[in-house]
Amino acid sequence: MMIEWWPLLRPETRQWLIANNGDAVPPQIADEIVAAGGPEATDAWWADPDGSPGRCMPDDAVDWIEEVANDEAEGA
Repeated sequence: MMIEWWPLLRPETRQWLIANNGDAVPPQIADEIVAAGGPEATDAWWADPDGSPGRCMPDDAVDWIEEVANDEAEGA
């Protein structure tokens, strides 16, 4: 669950994820998510759309980040 590892990310990483919500996640950010307790890069949680340059977050994670950006997420 994102709420568990989101606060453990560096502020600049959280800002990147907010600013680029829905985009492919660069390997260094995916690595930071894994190190913070997020899903492994091989986990089925990550979406892998055709033609994407990398791993993407699933729709529910994209929606949650949007709520965080709009100060609507509980516990973030």
